[in-house]
Amino acid sequence: MINQVTLVGRLTRDPELKLTQGGTSVTNILLAVQRNYRNQAGEYEADFIPCIFWNKAAENIVHYCGKGFMIALIGRIQTRNYENEEGKRVYVTEVVAEYVRFLEPKNQEQLIPT
Repeated sequence: MINQVTLVGRLTRDPELKLTQGGTSVTNILLAVQRNYRNQAGEYEADFIPCIFWNKAAENIVHYCGKGFMIALIGRIQTRNYENEEGKRVYVTEVVAEYVRFLEPKNQEQLIPT
């Protein structure tokens, strides 16, 4: 089976590092990915895709990236579900990042190591 996705987009907000109960680093981002065509108004629309990063990748995203920063990632689509406080089943689809590449420095003075 193949489950692979490649995305290039911009972070919609500054990422925040969280730790699991076991001490594993994790961060969730929303990646704005521009569509390849214009709408009837002549503007490009974007899709907002939830992505999750684990371990060192999560730490690097938080340390080097901020809102508006452009990244490329390769990952896999994962689904999960849970029951919310109202007892309703909530389904979540997200991209689990397995490889990330920073496409621009956070600012002109700071260069990102590869």
